[in-house]
Amino acid sequence: MAWLIVHGWVCTMEDPPGVIEDGAVAIEGDRIAMVGTTAEVRARYPEAEALDAQGQLVLPGNLCAHTHFYGAFARGMALHDEPPAHFPQILRRLWWRLDRALDERAVRLSALVAMVDAIRHGTTTLIDHHASPSCIDGSLDVIAEAAVEAGLRVCLCYEVTDRNGPEGARAGIAENVRFIRRVQRWRAEGDPRGSLLAAAFGLHAAFTVGPETMARAAAEAQALGVGFHIHVAEDTADEGHSLTVYGVRTVERLAREGVLGPQTLCAHCVHVDAAEIALLARTQSKVSHQPRSNMNNAVGVAPVAAMRSAGVVVGLGTDGFAHNMFAEMKTAYLVHKVHARDPRVMDAEAVLSMAYRENARIAALFWPHPLGVLAPGAYADVILLDYRPYTPLTAENFPWHLIFGIDGAHVTTTICGGRVLMKDRRLLTLDEERIAAEARAYAPVVWERFRAIAEAERGG
Repeated sequence: MAWLIVHGWVCTMEDPPGVIEDGAVAIEGDRIAMVGTTAEVRARYPEAEALDAQGQLVLPGNLCAHTHFYGAFARGMALHDEPPAHFPQILRRLWWRLDRALDERAVRLSALVAMVDAIRHGTTTLIDHHASPSCIDGSLDVIAEAAVEAGLRVCLCYEVTDRNGPEGARAGIAENVRFIRRVQRWRAEGDPRGSLLAAAFGLHAAFTVGPETMARAAAEAQALGVGFHIHVAEDTADEGHSLTVYGVRTVERLAREGVLGPQTLCAHCVHVDAAEIALLARTQSKVSHQPRSNMNNAVGVAPVAAMRSAGVVVGLGTDGFAHNMFAEMKTAYLVHKVHARDPRVMDAEAVLSMAYRENARIAALFWPHPLGVLAPGAYADVILLDYRPYTPLTAENFPWHLIFGIDGAHVTTTICGGRVLMKDRRLLTLDEERIAAEARAYAPVVWERFRAIAEAERGG
């Protein structure tokens, strides 16, 4: 049975994007059946129930190409150490202590609070990269259950690394293999979880994964027919380590060891050079850009324009920042200008392309139907925004409305796979107040574990 969204400003995000004043979207099951004017769609579906957008913007649900749900408990947490002076210290003094402090309950709550945030800001598809060394086995199932409860579209992987010893590396590989097979089984059997959930093979980064572990992971991924999700050249330390230990730069090493390819997603790529960019393009590897995180970690600004010019697909992620993709778009628009000292760099059309079309090409690695677009056959991932433009809004100027006007705070309704997750700013699938209260009560437990780990590492 079809149902409709009517009387909205429908922004299709097709290439080129279309804007339909008094537009409508027809939804059947988890897919979009028709897009047109309200009159046209109502004529096709005269008996269908309708949600009246009342002049709101109607957009595709946003996509996040790289995030970390597990970092939720870092908000407001004391480090119990000197402030990190560079990225390797940030990893050692914050993230590699926090991930070890997580147990199953903390993993679940981290995922749920991130999903509340995503729904609130209209982000319906998220590609996560998980780590919890003290709770590896079954950790992806815990996150998957939270995603199904929330009703969001989520791709999961476990970050394989050698930094927690050979047993931790083997457990990480086994968790990826187990979960990938489970998702493949769901899809083969037509289980509805298979339409929401996807899986990649997670690796942390080249500088924490040795040749033996990488070879085992590559063999397993090849046998399963999947690609990798891995951090690449986020900091100069990654490139320096690769040159010192392996005699080649990071991207070349990953290519040699069978990690790169059309199904692989490389997060960051801040410090890749021209030869590495050419190799990313030649292998058809995909890249996600996280400007807010890169600024926060002071690691630099990725050569996004050069990668896109070379034919590399570059999307946008958050790296665990709040899942307001509109904020990420604005940051991408601004940081490249100040970095290049050229206001012509990274215009609004380029940002729109990365956030929707290129993120959709990344999502196509994991889901069989189109995302990031309002068009027949695409997944019915739709958001409504209470944005009232005070200048004309057209297909030609929409990218500049996106950058200078629209924000996640405008989102009133979030729909994923035809299911309404939030209506009129009221969450329908998750109890935000209960989840926040439970997380707030459990945060001191996680923080105490973090403190103990920090003291033990310092010999305290």
